Amino acid sequence: MWHLNSTARSWTTTPATGVTQFHESLPGYAPTRLVEVPGLAAELGVGRLFVKEESSRLGLPAFKVLGAAYAVSRALSTRFGETDRALPLPSLRLLADEYGPVTLIAATDGNHGRAVAHLARLIGLPAQIFVPDSLTGAAKAGIASEGAQTTELALDYDDVVMAARQAASVAGPDALLIQDTAWPGYTEIPQWIVDGYSTLFTEADIQLAAIGAASPALVVVPIGVGSLAQASVRHYRSTTRVRHLALLGVEPENAPAIVTSLNAGKLLTVPTRQTIMAGLNCGTPSHGAWPDLRSGLDAAVTVTDSQTATAVHDLEAAGIDSGPCGAATLAAGRVVLDRYRDDFAVPPDATVLLLSTEGRAANPLPEDV
Repeated sequence: MWHLNSTARSWTTTPATGVTQFHESLPGYAPTRLVEVPGLAAELGVGRLFVKEESSRLGLPAFKVLGAAYAVSRALSTRFGETDRALPLPSLRLLADEYGPVTLIAATDGNHGRAVAHLARLIGLPAQIFVPDSLTGAAKAGIASEGAQTTELALDYDDVVMAARQAASVAGPDALLIQDTAWPGYTEIPQWIVDGYSTLFTEADIQLAAIGAASPALVVVPIGVGSLAQASVRHYRSTTRVRHLALLGVEPENAPAIVTSLNAGKLLTVPTRQTIMAGLNCGTPSHGAWPDLRSGLDAAVTVTDSQTATAVHDLEAAGIDSGPCGAATLAAGRVVLDRYRDDFAVPPDATVLLLSTEGRAANPLPEDV
């Protein structure tokens, strides 16, 4: 499936600010690698190709901790009476001791739940993470390693989110739902998660500039519920950015919620089937992400498990640790630059940026298990 929006490059929005300074205060913070892959650039017929590799981010094998850390800090800071800022973790630990424990609750298809559990452990709070029974053993083990209570349900991801939502409602003030998808009445915390992801793009800008590379003409981002894709739109569609840049989102063929919604012109829920891109297996887009994706994405495309598995191995051959969700961006770049290049107007001297959002430790290929 394919969707093209010819007006996206003329649309602008407001970026997040001040988030990177918060992440720089976290123990172990360092920018993730930006890796140039000349062989893939030659294959795709572009000038330079870079991969932003998120296989090791603040001690976890995926980018999700950026959003979880910022959102947990903002939410707890607000709970403890400190609005409009993200307190550092030591301050949150002291306030948690003073005000009493708050259980952090989240639903996940892998990386987000582990990130929330990780933050809970660092602050000294309990966490309850809801997961579908289809989640990989590696992802379940990762969440358990953070000391969280795990609730496994024989449901699809959307229904697991509803179960977490209900549990947080029943717990009342003793719990905080830290969910990376928004719905009417629940928008503030998901937006903080989106804001948290802005650090990834800020780092990439600095890294490209440091080596004298041109700003990317094409950025490819995975879409699950849409939070990271929304963060990319907020960053690259800022009024301060060059307008020629194209944003491409990618989804699994078995979970095409955004592509289907974009083609219909309205937000829809779609049935999903199993995919190796577990973190992208979402049937309902985020209510908060939808307006930005509808207006700011140049295009969205679906890829197959086979295309993505090939991309995992090709990135591995280039020295890049990428799980299926991250490697989906290479699969998408191949599809679009082969079939839709004229529609997409990517010049032969273009710089391309692929976002690889997880390592294989976060989401192994079936052959790795």
